[in-house]
Amino acid sequence: MKSALITGLTGQDGSYLAEFLLAKGYKVYGVVRRISTPNHWRIEHLLDKITIIDGDVTDESSLINAVKISAPDEVYNLAAQSFVGTSWKQPVATAEATAIGTLKLLEAVRIFAPKAKVYQASTSEMYGNATETIQDEQTKFRPRSPYAIAKLFSHWMAVNYRESYDMFVACGILFNHESPRRGIEFVTRKITDGVARIKLGLADSLSLGNLDAKRDWGYAGDYVEAMWLMLQQDTPEDFVISTGVTHTVKDFVEAAFKAVGIADWQKYVKQDPRFMRPAELHTLQGSSKKAEEKLGWKPKVKFEELVKMMIDEDLKNIQANVKPK
Repeated sequence: MKSALITGLTGQDGSYLAEFLLAKGYKVYGVVRRISTPNHWRIEHLLDKITIIDGDVTDESSLINAVKISAPDEVYNLAAQSFVGTSWKQPVATAEATAIGTLKLLEAVRIFAPKAKVYQASTSEMYGNATETIQDEQTKFRPRSPYAIAKLFSHWMAVNYRESYDMFVACGILFNHESPRRGIEFVTRKITDGVARIKLGLADSLSLGNLDAKRDWGYAGDYVEAMWLMLQQDTPEDFVISTGVTHTVKDFVEAAFKAVGIADWQKYVKQDPRFMRPAELHTLQGSSKKAEEKLGWKPKVKFEELVKMMIDEDLKNIQANVKPK
């Protein structure tokens, strides 16, 4: 039985990856920060099947402990302060968790599990306002936020460890990927939650930032398969994972209102300058040609299906928590 260690287990991607690996017969370990109110809602249904190790990517000794306990065949580094908006307000905390945390994990693996295969979660945010219309593995990085800069540090450090120490380290440059488990602070989940509340008569408006920003949105459940496939290769490489199709935030809003049968969405949506980024990325669109050719990976869930999946889950959860009058 293979052993896998996941950092960021309680996040969106960590929960889907844990499910995926358990279905493949892995023994799954996850590094989870000890906090006063445990954030286990995404993995509640998995708690009897996985082994949780108390730890924090900013604490090297706890990472060493996690690597020793799990003796991993594969390590998936998904932990990060991953919300771009927060990275402007907390740049130092973002750098410590997202950048230096990766370095500490790579060191722990290099010393205590050098044969383990490592997946590093890189991001399309590293491209920033790229000059190329479509971004692939050769596109130049132009990060535009503290989060993207921290991720770029992690990315190049992962590449450096691969080349310097002959470690198997693969980086997945993932474009935006969403799901019903997306955090409420992200615009996609904010939209589906807000639209569900409007549909149920619990809200009368939705405040958003830039409606014209374009993103390449896929389904997180599809993308964790790509992570696993990268570590099944004979040699470690970096791969862009995306749908290759872009939609604006406005498109997402329209699809969400359409999914609940509301046509005149404009009367419910307000633009609020508080939600504008200091440095906005206007368009991100990826090419996964390399992943398709070398990994045999393709996204399965279409944009409209993703939006409806998220809306349906939010409607169900909100209705379950609304007390009858």
